[in-house]
Amino acid sequence: MTTREVEHEITVQADATDVYRLLAEVENWPRLFPPSVYVDYLERDGNEERIRIWATANGEAKNWSSRRTLDPDALRIRFWQEVSAPPVAEMTGTWIIERLGDRRSRVRLLHSYRAVGDDPEGLRWIDEAVDRNSRAELPGLKANLELSVQDAELSLSFEDSVRVNGAAKDVYDFVNDAHLWTERLPHVTTVELAEDTPGLQTLRMDTLAKDGSTHTTESVRVCFPHRKIAYKQTTLPLLLNLHTGYWTFEEGPDGVTTATSQHTVVLNPGNIHRVLGPEAGIAEARRFIREALGTNSRATLHHAQQYAEARR
Repeated sequence: MTTREVEHEITVQADATDVYRLLAEVENWPRLFPPSVYVDYLERDGNEERIRIWATANGEAKNWSSRRTLDPDALRIRFWQEVSAPPVAEMTGTWIIERLGDRRSRVRLLHSYRAVGDDPEGLRWIDEAVDRNSRAELPGLKANLELSVQDAELSLSFEDSVRVNGAAKDVYDFVNDAHLWTERLPHVTTVELAEDTPGLQTLRMDTLAKDGSTHTTESVRVCFPHRKIAYKQTTLPLLLNLHTGYWTFEEGPDGVTTATSQHTVVLNPGNIHRVLGPEAGIAEARRFIREALGTNSRATLHHAQQYAEARR
């Protein structure tokens, strides 16, 4: 049985400990890996983990489960998919982070795999896929790792909440049923919602800004009835390089639900002057984004509140 072992590497301007931490904490993946939408823990036992990954592949949203073994002392993370798809019979991988200096590291990505039936054509297909994906993935990872550790002021996270005298299910349904938003939300002008796999949505919509301009965005949403909807924008406004977030719905024993909208964004500094004018800087862009996204989120939350409270 032929087992192939291959390696790809890239050098990043970031401390090895920071690189390892960002890779080890799966909640960072949507900002590190462009295809990643959401990652959650299924099981955790010391340094052994089972995780579920939602990501886009060839324009479609997919999900799968993987296992990982973390080694923080050696700065290594071993991973493998629980179920491999033909022609892959088995595949494992390892991230190895090597310190080259105070703020310089080598990231090595190792793969070990074999083909179903030891088929030479299948093995050749896997060779090409692993090489193509690794070469595409590592430069994006490098850019996002460096951005994460070096340009903290470009990143912004915030949330808005509302208390609802109604059931979490009803608030969740309002946010989940985005195909009805043109009827329910004044700032939404058009909506296209696709859900080929239950709980996995692609949402494209046009929204109105305060100045009357219209913005088109597209997101992939992962829905967990009736407690959470996580998303990542795949079509972004000019001012952003990244936008992820989630809606959460927590119902207390008194029947009151706390509904929260959370956003994490990374600004695109190259477009600040184009969008906000020649005098604007990062501080102005942060305030603008906080207000623009917060205004729409609060509007959605308040309409969801009215919807849920009317159903009591």
